[in-house]
Amino acid sequence: MQPSTNSINPEHKLTYEGLRISDTELYDAMGYGSTHPDDNVLNELQRLTQLIACRAVPRFCYVIVDGTLSLTDNTLTIGTTTLHVGAIIARQLRGSRRFALFTATAGMEFEHLQRELETEGDMVKCYLTDCVGSVMAEKAADRMEDALQSEIDALGWRHTNRFSPGYCGWHVREQPALFALFPASAPCGISLTDSCLMIPIKSVSGVIGLGPDVRHLDYSCGLCSYEQCYKRKRKPTRT
Repeated sequence: MQPSTNSINPEHKLTYEGLRISDTELYDAMGYGSTHPDDNVLNELQRLTQLIACRAVPRFCYVIVDGTLSLTDNTLTIGTTTLHVGAIIARQLRGSRRFALFTATAGMEFEHLQRELETEGDMVKCYLTDCVGSVMAEKAADRMEDALQSEIDALGWRHTNRFSPGYCGWHVREQPALFALFPASAPCGISLTDSCLMIPIKSVSGVIGLGPDVRHLDYSCGLCSYEQCYKRKRKPTRT
């Protein structure tokens, strides 16, 4: 037994509280690591998160599809579309029976709020908002993984890490090919610029492998040459 072909999970809208963001995750994104910001920064952060909680509507969606993984040329073929995911991702997807394509975002409402705050010219406020938005997008993707795992639990299946264009050797120029595989032209309201940038900016997309024999591993930064990857900045927090 397995999920029906092209199993489509409708868009899920979340709340800021529903993302379950910890203070530690925010401090880490702000560059404080294990230390705490001073009281002035903490007070500003509290005001901003309260405002964001009132305005933002984070979202995620995913679609489960059949696909053929080739470890010879490091590609994933879905229908007539071939994604050149690279050697690192191809190895991590080994053993997958099916694949989940996903998007998750802090939402256009957050994007609009961020633009409004930028007009005030307060660089500290802009920086804090940017950090919160990055965490929101990742936590929306975490909640997507929770929902995905709940769907495949009955099969005794597990899922791999999530992998996105622009990381681990998968070129960002393949973002349009990935988006074309979704039933909606703008999944979760996310559109692409000519340079393959996602709008809202605080969004993530990618692929996850599914099956009884796959594993979710710590991100193996030693295998990847991309020094700017956000996964190098912190050890993933599983909640």
